[in-house]
Amino acid sequence: MAMKIGRREFFRKSAQAGLALAVGRELVARAKPVGAGLAGKAVFVAVGIGADYEKATMKAVELLGGIKKFVPKKARVALLPNVQSRHPGSFTKPEVLRAVIKLCKKAGAKEINCLSWQSIKQWEDTGLKAVIDAEGVGLRLFETDEALFKPVPVPGGQAITEVRILADFYNHDLLINMPITKDHAGNKFTGTMKNLMGLNSPGNNRTFHRPNWKTDPNDVAHLEQAIVDLNKAVKPALNVVDATEFIVTNGPFGPGQLLRPQKVVAGTDRVAVDAYCAGLWGLEPKDIVQIKRASEQGLGEINLDKVVVREENV
Repeated sequence: MAMKIGRREFFRKSAQAGLALAVGRELVARAKPVGAGLAGKAVFVAVGIGADYEKATMKAVELLGGIKKFVPKKARVALLPNVQSRHPGSFTKPEVLRAVIKLCKKAGAKEINCLSWQSIKQWEDTGLKAVIDAEGVGLRLFETDEALFKPVPVPGGQAITEVRILADFYNHDLLINMPITKDHAGNKFTGTMKNLMGLNSPGNNRTFHRPNWKTDPNDVAHLEQAIVDLNKAVKPALNVVDATEFIVTNGPFGPGQLLRPQKVVAGTDRVAVDAYCAGLWGLEPKDIVQIKRASEQGLGEINLDKVVVREENV
C-alpha cells in the first residue's frame, strides 16, 4: 500500500518508533569510503542470464552466496528501484523487484519498504506498484519538503560536502540498490552510483547540475564527481542491476534505442558492477568519469581483470 508522507506525519511516526539514529550512524559508518577493507579481498560480480527476469535475478543473488549473506533475519530493508520514466528500458522491471522482495521475505526480513520522493503515478505507470501491492510490502512516498531529509556530511567530498538523505532511510537496517543501467543525457551512463540520487533530496540534487551539465565537459565532470561524493555518504548492502533491456540513446527518460542482454547483475562493489554494465553496451569504464573517479577515490575496482565474474543461464 502506498503511503504519502508529509512533514507532520513523518515526525509523528518517528516519535512513535523512536527515530533510529543509532542505525543511521551505522549506515553512514558503513559508507566510510574510501577503500576501507578493499585490499586483499576478492571482488565478485554475479550475473543471471535469461528471458525469465525473475529467475535471472534470483540466480544472480544465488551466485553471490545467497540473500541471507546480505539480509539478516528480522532486518528492516529499504529498496530503491528506478521509477524515473515509464518508457521501455528506462525503469527497473517489475519482475526484478518481485524477485528481490521474495528473496528478502525468504531471508526473514521484518519489514520491506520501497522509499521514494517520486510520484505515485510513476510507480503505477512502471508496474512496480502492482508488484508491491501483490507482495504486501511498503511503498513509502515522501513529499519533497527538505525537513524530511537528513543532512549527511560527505567524507572526502570534492564537488559537494553534504548530501540530504531521506530521513526515513535511517529507520532501516540496510539498503538494496536496484537501478536499471541505461543512457544518460549528460554523463552517458546510469548505474548503481547514480541511482542513489533517488534517496537524496531534489533540492540537493540540483546542486549536482550546473547550467550546461549536458554539454560542457567541466559541468559534466562536476555532476560525475557529485555522484561519487554521494556514494561516499551512503553504501548499499547489495546492488541488483536490471540489465535485461535498457535504452542506449535518449536517456535517462527515453524513449530510446533498446539493447536486450537479458542480464541481471549483482554485487557489493558499485564500481565493479558499473564497469561490467558499461561494457555490456561497448562503453569503456575508464571513459566514464564517474566510474573512473570512484575507482581512483577508493570506492571500488574498475579493472574487470581483477574481478571474479560469475555468469549463469536460467
